[in-house]
Amino acid sequence: MPLVVAEAATADDVIAKLIDHTQQANAALMRGDVGAYRQMISITDDFVLMSPFGGVPSKAAEYTPERWERMGRFFRNGTHRQEVVQTYGSQDMVVLALIERDSVEVGGLPAQEWALRVTLVYRRVGTEWHLAHRHADPLANGISLQQAAALGRGLPASQ
Repeated sequence: MPLVVAEAATADDVIAKLIDHTQQANAALMRGDVGAYRQMISITDDFVLMSPFGGVPSKAAEYTPERWERMGRFFRNGTHRQEVVQTYGSQDMVVLALIERDSVEVGGLPAQEWALRVTLVYRRVGTEWHLAHRHADPLANGISLQQAAALGRGLPASQ
């Protein structure tokens, strides 16, 4: 179930609950339990994902049951933890800036460490909090100016 917070809750209370809720949901996803993830996280009708793999951002309408099922197979046997970098909150919107640190099998690759810089935007819909935006990139450990320039030109980071 998406996070429901009492109307009288302070922004700090909502932020704290969303941080915990996000941690639990993403831990389930890294284990490959997309069903638990979907029970915890609802996306808005105008949701946008900017994947850590780059490319064209995906939108809510693209998240069919088949796509969710594929996502559940994409992640396997993982553990998840997150470091909070910064939070912002208002009555109807919360932004979480995080570093996600996972040890997980991704897309058939052997288990390995993944560190992602992530920005999440949650929006209140009635009494529930829904994910409106996720942006993730694999740059948590930093890259050189030359690697960034190569990526910006559409080349492999090694050039």
